[in-house]
Amino acid sequence: MDKQIKQNRDFMKCPSFGAAMDKSDQSLGKPHPPHGKDVKGEKVNLPPFKEDAFTNLLDIRRSLRKYDENKPMTQEQLAYILHSAQGIQEYRGNNEAFTLRPAPSGGARHPFETYIAVQNVEGLQAGLYYYAPTANVGQKKVTLVYMGAIEDYKEQITAALVGQSWAAKAPVVLFLTCVAYRAEWRYKEHAHRVVLIDLGHVGQNIMLSAANLGLGSCCMAAYDQVLCDEMLNVDGLDEYTVYAVAVGGS
Repeated sequence: MDKQIKQNRDFMKCPSFGAAMDKSDQSLGKPHPPHGKDVKGEKVNLPPFKEDAFTNLLDIRRSLRKYDENKPMTQEQLAYILHSAQGIQEYRGNNEAFTLRPAPSGGARHPFETYIAVQNVEGLQAGLYYYAPTANVGQKKVTLVYMGAIEDYKEQITAALVGQSWAAKAPVVLFLTCVAYRAEWRYKEHAHRVVLIDLGHVGQNIMLSAANLGLGSCCMAAYDQVLCDEMLNVDGLDEYTVYAVAVGGS
């Protein structure tokens, strides 16, 4: 593997998030930076924009860290969120090399896979699932693959998410992994900056979709790389965990 590609892949991973937080300027009590710049020049006020369903959706989107363990999600809600995140709308290009999906991706590469830790979804056995978007291209359908039980669910999820025990109370936690070569195939060592931007697009789609369903969600960049990769049964080199999102009702 190219040295620069390996370095970039390693940069995307999360080996010691807690240790970095302990040494941050915030932890040392230093004042926070300003939230905006004071740019000199003539101020121009634009006319007020019209509020609509979408602006209202943006207003209610907030990170939720308190879930009702007795309030299950429905299979339809889970399908809605998964499709909005990574559903394949159509193939494009020679030999169908590119996919179009609800979330944008540089070069239409979409290098992510989605795994779902299910605790409380109506009619679904608890455990770990893989979302198979290629099974329903161009359709408003979602197919899952059951991968097995998650032993000691709350303890394992809490450990994988470096002590964020509130996430283990959510009906589901989505884990996103990166299959880096999908993007490297097109962009080589420049792929990883684009991939991180794309990851934010997917996370935003998940959060907005959850809010539209009256649910809450919270994206997490803090996780234990080794524990997550082992739980998802990915090799940690060509495919590795990059994000987690808890979803549910309060």
